[in-house]
Amino acid sequence: MATPNSALRAVRMGLLMSQDDFARAVRDAGDRAGVPNDANKRLVQRWESGTTTSPRPVYARALESVTGLPIESLGFTVTVPMARVADDGRGGHDMQPGENGITPAAPAPQAEPQGAHRNYSGVWLSRYEYFSSGRESAFTGLHYVVVLQHGNRLTVRSLPGSSDSPLTMDLEVDGHVATGTWTEQTASEGYYRGARYHGAIQLLVEPTGRRMTGKWVGFGKEFDVNTGPWELVFQDAATTKATLAAYDRRPES
Repeated sequence: MATPNSALRAVRMGLLMSQDDFARAVRDAGDRAGVPNDANKRLVQRWESGTTTSPRPVYARALESVTGLPIESLGFTVTVPMARVADDGRGGHDMQPGENGITPAAPAPQAEPQGAHRNYSGVWLSRYEYFSSGRESAFTGLHYVVVLQHGNRLTVRSLPGSSDSPLTMDLEVDGHVATGTWTEQTASEGYYRGARYHGAIQLLVEPTGRRMTGKWVGFGKEFDVNTGPWELVFQDAATTKATLAAYDRRPES
């Protein structure tokens, strides 16, 4: 049985697009790049259902253009270069190809049976704190995010209107502990000038299931390891287009 691609579905919903809208955007991206494609609603359904697990290159490039995310962040099985971390000179770190050729991406872990796990799908408020050494001050990052659950895995994607810096998280829930990774692409016109940050995160789920609190870990611009508090606060269980549109705005501080 195919495993649904909840990452792609979360990204599409975060963009406030129907499957028809998304297919049209993929076609338009191909036309702009001079590489037309035949994306349609049926193809998007095949991607999201997991029936098609690896898009052809013509679609992969268009998907990256539409979503602003690398194809490996969209829930597909792809081959990626072995990588090493390098300073990008702008306060962040990029992944650059290594010297050992191509290796298949690691397979996604199999989700454990849902059992008594509660459903965390819906809209949440993401809030984290960090210290900027360049500005010698602490700051708070706020995003409204859409959470989609498949088994014990959570796919988290920020709504585009909630911040200029898109945020993604991929988490696995084990009892009252959620563990995974995060990535944020900072605004190109902001202080960090489009630097891409990424790291690990672990959250404790409160018994109510309406708040998760914990800490993030990530690289600083001096190639040191930084950490800080992070929380997700439940807002709405609905993931309809109307609900997502209502939260597609800047959160209040």
